[in-house]
Amino acid sequence: MAWTVEYSEAAKRILKKLDRQTSLRILNFLDKRVVRAQDPRSFGHSLKGKLREYWRYRVGDYRIICHLQDDRLVVLVLDIGNRRDVYR
Repeated sequence: MAWTVEYSEAAKRILKKLDRQTSLRILNFLDKRVVRAQDPRSFGHSLKGKLREYWRYRVGDYRIICHLQDDRLVVLVLDIGNRRDVYR
């Protein structure tokens, strides 16, 4: 079975605010690399501390914060932001 990507309302708003080139780059990364992989964990890193259940992916200077739902095979995108701001 293949993984799918879902976006939270906050992530959708952020994607709309980003410039077109950056948002397309992020969407392409998620659709072409993460979803097609057998295990989406192979491209990302887990967060530390209280947020250890979440995963991050790096696309240039942007970070994508996701929750991987193994029971549904869904990558839920929670937040997208510049690396200097996204973890705050």
